[in-house]
Amino acid sequence: MKVLKVDHIGIAVNSIDEVKRLYSEVLGLNHLGNETVAEQKVTTAFFPVGDAEIELLESTAPDGPIAKFIEAKGQGVQHIAFRVDNIEKALEELKARGIRLIDEKPRKGAGGAKIAFLHPKSTFGVLVELSER
Repeated sequence: MKVLKVDHIGIAVNSIDEVKRLYSEVLGLNHLGNETVAEQKVTTAFFPVGDAEIELLESTAPDGPIAKFIEAKGQGVQHIAFRVDNIEKALEELKARGIRLIDEKPRKGAGGAKIAFLHPKSTFGVLVELSER
């Protein structure tokens, strides 16, 4: 498995429209637009920062994973994503090394990326996402 870079940091928010002002108007970052990923019950907004991005995540349903996260922990950093060269191979390697996977197979993420999550119990409390673009 080869990790290429930090792809993005996911931040759970109640309202993208409210929070994006901080990133665009105050910090001066370029807002690339919003995208809804229906199967994950989330709307995302990306802001490039150097070679990585900030991803704001707003739930589209009260039973969505972001809504549950905010209910349990409040708004804030929800995950860190690493870009990998081959996500299928990375998942096989991690599983063989005893890392607990949330996703055994990649799923569709925002921007057409293939994504998969590692269980925080195997990553010292951090929700880690793998991303291949």
